[in-house]
Amino acid sequence: MEYVRITSIEDPLFGKMHQLMQNVFPAEEVLEYDLWKEPIADPGIRVFAAVHAGEVVGVTEYRYYDDLNVAMTDFTIIGQHGLSIGQFISKMRLADLNEVAAASGRNIQGMFAEIYDPYRVADHGFGKIKTMDPFVRREVLSHQGYKRLDLNYVHPSWQNDGEPVFGLDLCFLPFDDSQQSISADLVVTFLTRYYTVLPNKPKEWLDMIEALKGRSTVALLGL
Repeated sequence: MEYVRITSIEDPLFGKMHQLMQNVFPAEEVLEYDLWKEPIADPGIRVFAAVHAGEVVGVTEYRYYDDLNVAMTDFTIIGQHGLSIGQFISKMRLADLNEVAAASGRNIQGMFAEIYDPYRVADHGFGKIKTMDPFVRREVLSHQGYKRLDLNYVHPSWQNDGEPVFGLDLCFLPFDDSQQSISADLVVTFLTRYYTVLPNKPKEWLDMIEALKGRSTVALLGL
Protein backbone atom coordinates (compact mmCIF):
# COMPACT_ATOMS: atom_id res chain seq x y z
CA MET A 1 0.00 0.00 0.00
CA GLU A 2 1.22 3.50 -0.86
CA TYR A 3 0.68 6.79 0.97
CA VAL A 4 0.35 9.30 -1.88
CA ARG A 5 -0.12 13.04 -1.50
CA ILE A 6 -2.70 14.71 -3.79
CA THR A 7 -2.08 18.37 -4.61
CA SER A 8 -4.27 18.99 -7.67
CA ILE A 9 -7.80 18.27 -8.82
CA GLU A 10 -6.21 17.26 -12.13
CA ASP A 11 -4.62 14.27 -10.42
CA PRO A 12 -6.59 11.15 -11.45
CA LEU A 13 -6.55 10.06 -7.81
CA PHE A 14 -8.52 13.16 -6.84
CA GLY A 15 -11.63 12.08 -8.76
CA LYS A 16 -11.56 8.72 -7.00
CA MET A 17 -11.07 10.43 -3.66
CA HIS A 18 -13.98 12.82 -4.23
CA GLN A 19 -16.29 9.98 -5.20
CA LEU A 20 -15.32 8.12 -2.06
CA MET A 21 -16.21 11.19 -0.01
CA GLN A 22 -19.64 11.37 -1.66
CA ASN A 23 -20.21 7.71 -0.87
CA VAL A 24 -19.57 8.32 2.81
CA PHE A 25 -20.47 11.85 3.89
CA PRO A 26 -23.72 13.85 3.65
CA ALA A 27 -23.86 16.56 0.98
CA GLU A 28 -23.29 19.42 3.43
CA GLU A 29 -19.98 17.85 4.44
CA VAL A 30 -18.51 17.57 0.92
CA LEU A 31 -16.95 20.57 -0.78
CA GLU A 32 -17.85 20.76 -4.49
CA TYR A 33 -15.33 19.27 -6.91
CA ASP A 34 -14.19 22.54 -8.51
CA LEU A 35 -13.99 24.35 -5.16
CA TRP A 36 -11.17 22.00 -4.19
CA LYS A 37 -8.82 23.58 -6.74
CA GLU A 38 -7.24 26.16 -4.43
CA PRO A 39 -7.43 24.35 -1.06
CA ILE A 40 -5.80 21.16 -2.29
CA ALA A 41 -2.91 23.16 -3.77
CA ASP A 42 -2.32 24.90 -0.43
CA PRO A 43 0.97 23.56 0.96
CA GLY A 44 -0.50 23.76 4.49
CA ILE A 45 -3.30 21.33 3.64
CA ARG A 46 -2.11 17.76 3.46
CA VAL A 47 -4.30 15.33 1.51
CA PHE A 48 -3.05 11.76 1.21
CA ALA A 49 -4.59 8.72 -0.42
CA ALA A 50 -3.99 5.13 0.61
CA VAL A 51 -3.54 3.47 -2.78
CA HIS A 52 -3.81 -0.30 -3.18
CA ALA A 53 -3.55 -1.97 -6.58
CA GLY A 54 -4.05 1.40 -8.26
CA GLU A 55 -7.28 2.19 -6.41
CA VAL A 56 -7.94 4.75 -3.67
CA VAL A 57 -9.00 2.63 -0.71
CA GLY A 58 -8.57 5.31 1.95
CA VAL A 59 -8.08 9.05 2.26
CA THR A 60 -7.07 11.49 4.95
CA GLU A 61 -6.83 15.27 5.00
CA TYR A 62 -5.14 17.18 7.79
CA ARG A 63 -3.15 20.32 8.49
CA TYR A 64 -0.57 21.56 10.96
CA TYR A 65 -0.72 25.05 12.47
CA ASP A 66 2.86 25.99 13.21
CA ASP A 67 2.08 28.98 15.44
CA LEU A 68 -0.47 27.01 17.48
CA ASN A 69 1.56 23.77 17.41
CA VAL A 70 -1.58 21.71 16.84
CA ALA A 71 -2.99 19.75 13.92
CA MET A 72 -6.50 19.17 12.63
CA THR A 73 -7.70 15.97 11.02
CA ASP A 74 -10.28 17.17 8.50
CA PHE A 75 -11.45 13.69 7.61
CA THR A 76 -10.36 10.09 7.28
CA ILE A 77 -12.05 7.55 5.04
CA ILE A 78 -11.56 3.80 5.24
CA GLY A 79 -12.93 2.48 1.96
CA GLN A 80 -12.50 -1.26 2.42
CA HIS A 81 -12.20 -3.75 5.24
CA GLY A 82 -9.52 -6.34 5.70
CA LEU A 83 -6.57 -4.25 4.52
CA SER A 84 -5.60 -2.55 7.83
CA ILE A 85 -6.16 0.78 6.11
CA GLY A 86 -6.98 2.59 9.34
CA GLN A 87 -3.75 1.52 11.01
CA PHE A 88 -1.75 2.35 7.88
CA ILE A 89 -3.20 5.86 7.59
CA SER A 90 -2.87 6.57 11.32
CA LYS A 91 0.81 5.61 11.41
CA MET A 92 1.72 7.41 8.20
CA ARG A 93 -0.16 10.58 9.20
CA LEU A 94 1.51 10.76 12.60
CA ALA A 95 4.95 10.21 11.07
CA ASP A 96 4.28 12.98 8.55
CA LEU A 97 3.03 15.40 11.21
CA ASN A 98 6.00 14.70 13.46
CA GLU A 99 8.30 15.43 10.53
CA VAL A 100 6.51 18.71 9.75
CA ALA A 101 6.56 19.82 13.40
CA ALA A 102 10.20 18.82 13.80
CA ALA A 103 11.09 21.07 10.86
CA SER A 104 9.91 23.94 13.09
CA GLY A 105 11.81 22.58 16.07
CA ARG A 106 8.69 21.45 17.90
CA ASN A 107 7.00 18.43 19.41
CA ILE A 108 3.36 18.65 18.36
CA GLN A 109 0.89 19.37 21.20
CA GLY A 110 -2.10 17.49 19.84
CA MET A 111 -4.72 17.18 17.13
CA PHE A 112 -8.32 18.33 16.71
CA ALA A 113 -11.05 16.30 15.00
CA GLU A 114 -14.81 16.53 14.56
CA ILE A 115 -16.86 13.40 15.09
CA TYR A 116 -20.57 12.61 14.75
CA ASP A 117 -22.41 11.54 17.87
CA PRO A 118 -24.73 8.71 16.80
CA TYR A 119 -26.12 8.55 20.34
CA ARG A 120 -27.74 11.97 19.81
CA VAL A 121 -28.68 11.65 16.14
CA ALA A 122 -29.61 8.09 15.32
CA ASP A 123 -30.08 8.39 11.54
CA HIS A 124 -27.27 10.21 9.76
CA GLY A 125 -28.34 9.06 6.33
CA PHE A 126 -24.76 8.36 5.28
CA GLY A 127 -21.93 5.93 5.89
CA LYS A 128 -22.76 3.49 3.11
CA ILE A 129 -19.39 1.89 3.73
CA LYS A 130 -19.65 -0.22 6.89
CA THR A 131 -16.18 0.73 8.12
CA MET A 132 -17.38 4.36 8.23
CA ASP A 133 -20.37 3.69 10.47
CA PRO A 134 -20.60 6.57 13.00
CA PHE A 135 -20.50 4.19 15.97
CA VAL A 136 -17.35 2.53 14.63
CA ARG A 137 -15.64 5.85 13.85
CA ARG A 138 -16.40 7.21 17.31
CA GLU A 139 -14.95 4.19 19.07
CA VAL A 140 -11.85 4.26 16.86
CA LEU A 141 -11.14 7.87 17.90
CA SER A 142 -11.73 6.92 21.52
CA HIS A 143 -9.21 4.09 21.24
CA GLN A 144 -6.71 6.51 19.71
CA GLY A 145 -7.02 8.77 22.76
CA TYR A 146 -9.26 11.57 21.53
CA LYS A 147 -11.25 13.50 24.14
CA ARG A 148 -14.50 15.41 23.70
CA LEU A 149 -14.41 19.15 24.37
CA ASP A 150 -16.93 20.22 27.00
CA LEU A 151 -19.08 22.53 24.87
CA ASN A 152 -22.25 22.46 22.78
CA TYR A 153 -20.55 22.27 19.43
CA VAL A 154 -21.96 23.83 16.25
CA HIS A 155 -20.47 23.15 12.85
CA PRO A 156 -21.02 25.52 9.87
CA SER A 157 -22.34 23.73 6.79
CA TRP A 158 -19.72 23.25 4.09
CA GLN A 159 -22.38 24.29 1.59
CA ASN A 160 -21.72 27.83 2.89
CA ASP A 161 -25.43 28.54 3.22
CA GLY A 162 -25.22 29.86 6.77
CA GLU A 163 -26.96 26.81 8.20
CA PRO A 164 -25.78 25.23 11.46
CA VAL A 165 -24.95 21.54 11.62
CA PHE A 166 -25.59 19.82 14.93
CA GLY A 167 -24.92 16.32 16.21
CA LEU A 168 -21.11 16.54 16.21
CA ASP A 169 -18.48 16.85 18.89
CA LEU A 170 -15.22 18.73 18.63
CA CYS A 171 -12.48 16.49 19.97
CA PHE A 172 -8.81 16.82 20.78
CA LEU A 173 -6.07 14.22 20.97
CA PRO A 174 -3.53 15.42 23.55
CA PHE A 175 -0.10 13.88 23.11
CA ASP A 176 0.40 14.40 26.84
CA ASP A 177 -1.83 11.76 28.43
CA SER A 178 -2.12 13.78 31.65
CA GLN A 179 -3.74 16.77 29.92
CA GLN A 180 -7.29 17.27 31.23
CA SER A 181 -8.22 20.58 29.58
CA ILE A 182 -7.35 22.86 26.70
CA SER A 183 -7.05 26.63 26.46
CA ALA A 184 -10.34 28.23 25.38
CA ASP A 185 -8.32 30.89 23.55
CA LEU A 186 -6.62 28.15 21.53
CA VAL A 187 -10.01 26.69 20.59
CA VAL A 188 -11.32 30.11 19.50
CA THR A 189 -8.20 30.90 17.47
CA PHE A 190 -8.24 27.49 15.83
CA LEU A 191 -11.95 27.48 14.93
CA THR A 192 -11.90 31.06 13.67
CA ARG A 193 -9.00 30.33 11.37
CA TYR A 194 -10.25 26.92 10.29
CA TYR A 195 -13.62 28.25 9.17
CA THR A 196 -12.34 31.44 7.52
CA VAL A 197 -13.09 29.73 4.21
CA LEU A 198 -16.83 29.87 5.03
CA PRO A 199 -17.95 33.52 5.19
CA ASN A 200 -21.60 32.69 5.96
CA LYS A 201 -21.43 31.61 9.58
CA PRO A 202 -24.64 30.61 11.37
CA LYS A 203 -25.67 32.68 14.39
CA GLU A 204 -25.38 29.57 16.55
CA TRP A 205 -21.70 29.24 15.62
CA LEU A 206 -21.00 32.90 16.36
CA ASP A 207 -22.73 32.56 19.73
CA MET A 208 -20.59 29.52 20.53
CA ILE A 209 -17.41 31.47 19.76
CA GLU A 210 -18.50 34.38 21.94
CA ALA A 211 -19.25 32.02 24.81
CA LEU A 212 -15.80 30.45 24.46
CA LYS A 213 -14.19 33.88 24.65
CA GLY A 214 -15.59 34.18 28.17
CA ARG A 215 -13.89 30.97 29.32
CA SER A 216 -10.27 30.34 30.24
CA THR A 217 -10.21 26.59 29.64
CA VAL A 218 -12.36 23.83 28.14
CA ALA A 219 -12.38 20.43 29.85
CA LEU A 220 -11.47 17.30 27.88
CA LEU A 221 -14.09 14.61 28.54
CA GLY A 222 -14.41 10.94 27.71
CA LEU A 223 -15.58 10.16 24.20
